[in-house]
Amino acid sequence: MIRNGIIQDLAILRRTKDGLVLGDEDGEVVLPLSERPQKNADGNTVRVFVHRDPEGRFLATAKVPRVQLGGFASLRVNSIDRHGAHMDWGLRPDLLVPHNEQRRPLEEGRWYVVRMAIDERTDRLFGSTRIEDHLDNDRLTVHEGDAVELVVYGRSDLGLAVVVNDLHQGLVHANEIFKHVSIGDRITGYVKRIRDDHKLDITLQPIGYRQYIDANTAMLARRIQGRGGFLPFSDKSSAEEIHAEFGISKKAFKKALGALYKDRLVRIEEAGVVWVG
Repeated sequence: MIRNGIIQDLAILRRTKDGLVLGDEDGEVVLPLSERPQKNADGNTVRVFVHRDPEGRFLATAKVPRVQLGGFASLRVNSIDRHGAHMDWGLRPDLLVPHNEQRRPLEEGRWYVVRMAIDERTDRLFGSTRIEDHLDNDRLTVHEGDAVELVVYGRSDLGLAVVVNDLHQGLVHANEIFKHVSIGDRITGYVKRIRDDHKLDITLQPIGYRQYIDANTAMLARRIQGRGGFLPFSDKSSAEEIHAEFGISKKAFKKALGALYKDRLVRIEEAGVVWVG
C-alpha cells in the first residue's frame, strides 16, 4: 500500500519512457528516470518518499525530505500568503503551515520547529508549530534511564523544552545544560526522572556517567557562559581571588573546572578559561 508522507520500499511494476511505475494492486506512482533510483538488494523494489502534488496526485522521489509524517524538524519560511506559511522541507511544493496551525504568526525568512501532520479527510500533508498539541505524556513509551532522541523547540528560564522520541514533551533543566544548544537541534538525551504527573526530566549526560551535576560545576558553567564564554581565572589563580569571585574554595573550584574540562566543555589557557561546549 502506498503511504503518503513517509519513506517506503515500493515494488517496481514496470518501466515507461517517463520513469519507473511503482506500487501494488491498490495503487501506482511514477518515479521519474531523472531521479536515478538505487534499487534495493532484491532488485525488485526501490526506496522512495511519497507525497501529493497540488492536484492531489501521488509523487515519488528518491530525495530525503527534512521531515516525515509524525516527525519534527526546524524549517525555514519561504513565503507567506492567505493560505499560511510555505516552509522549505527540501521538496516541491513547499510544506504549508496553515494560519490556524501556527502557535504565533510566522515570519518570512525565519526558522521554526514544525511537526508534519496529515489531514485524514483529504490525505494532504501539512505542518504545525503548535508543538505541544501533538505531544502525549498520558501514555508514555519511555522509562527512567532510557536514551532518547530530542528536538529542542523552546527555551525559558527553566531550561529547554524538548520533543522526546517525536512523541512526548520533556524539559532539560537549566542547570543540566553544559553545551551550546539551539532551537531546532536534534540531539541525544536521557530520561532522568518521570514525575508523578508524567512530566519528563531529561538530562544530556548518560545516566550512570554522572548521576547529578555538582552545584559548583553548574555555577561555574553558567558564570563562564554569562561572561561571553571567557573567565580570567584558572587553577593557577589564588585561593583569595577564587573565593572573592565565586564564594568557594580553590579545591572546589579546581574540581568543578576539572569536570568541565573532562567533558570537553572548556579549554584552559594561560589567561583563563574558554567555553567551547
